[in-house]
Amino acid sequence: MPTMADVARSAGVSVATVSHVLNGTRPVLPHTRQAVLDAVDELGYTPNTLARSLVTSRTRSIGLAVSAISNPYFTEILQGVEASALEHGYSLLIADPHDDPEHERKVVQLLHERRVDGMIVAPSADPRELVSYLGRHQVPTVFLDRVIDDVGGGVAGARAGVTVDAPVDGPQPFDQVCAENTEPMAGLVTHLAGLGHRRIGLVAGLPGLSTTAERITGYRQGLTSARLPYDDHLVVHGDSESAGAERATAALLALAAPPTALVTANNAMTIGTLRALRRHGLSVPDDLALCCFDDFAWADLFSPRLTAIAQPSREIGAQAVRVLLERLDSPDRPARTVRLDCTFMHRTSCGCPDPG
Repeated sequence: MPTMADVARSAGVSVATVSHVLNGTRPVLPHTRQAVLDAVDELGYTPNTLARSLVTSRTRSIGLAVSAISNPYFTEILQGVEASALEHGYSLLIADPHDDPEHERKVVQLLHERRVDGMIVAPSADPRELVSYLGRHQVPTVFLDRVIDDVGGGVAGARAGVTVDAPVDGPQPFDQVCAENTEPMAGLVTHLAGLGHRRIGLVAGLPGLSTTAERITGYRQGLTSARLPYDDHLVVHGDSESAGAERATAALLALAAPPTALVTANNAMTIGTLRALRRHGLSVPDDLALCCFDDFAWADLFSPRLTAIAQPSREIGAQAVRVLLERLDSPDRPARTVRLDCTFMHRTSCGCPDPG
């Protein structure tokens, strides 16, 4: 098997120059760089990643812990993480915490024991053990999709499209990357109110998640903007999954004065809500209007086509990698929360004519 010294002899350069070309640790003249790359190709040289990690204390690997990997939203986030990691020369180790705090801490520990350089984690509804472990072991970490207040300066209330820097009060700064939740949800509610609906129900996500809390806040803001009263009976929790949403929607339909319009707070719950409506013999939008938070590939193929908020899922994943690599390069910089804008996908399930 060819070695780095063989590449250096073939290219007529030093071993140090070969190392700089392969690792990008110092600028090299273009013709020298090309000579090294040609020698690598001709000899079939493969860098010894293990040996390099022993020298640099870096494995060039990232741990990713996200629940419900089968969910199309997280699948697209994973694709964004993977593409960005590969672009920067990093491999990916993936684990599913199943939204269980104890299992979450265990899988994060396993990833840490694999000596990943840093982690990207979508935290559970109770991330105390997770935060404690990561902080105790000083693991460079980016929280993804779901944000946590008071984790070394991360600002959960950052405005859409704005990166907020904050001072680091504790020993461990945690960066965070997510979509804007509040304003897009408020927009769905005001859109339905503008169509004449006065009883608008919300199928909310799992209690304890920041996404759930922020979307409920947006729902209430939308009602306020439309001068509609808030009614506790119109907010039910589908626990961020299809079966829970089916049960929650059935509870709304059983009210003495059921809603005339519904907003579902993620794509999995949209499926459960549609099942419940079909089971009750109701048609969308003729009997009940529907809008959903989270777009997905086949939302445009439903009849009617689903009016939805589309999150920039791949960009969320890619941005999380970039923020993590910045943390690895500058461990002492202030923590920050990055929020990305969403897009309103105006279709027909809300009761509007087809916008074309």
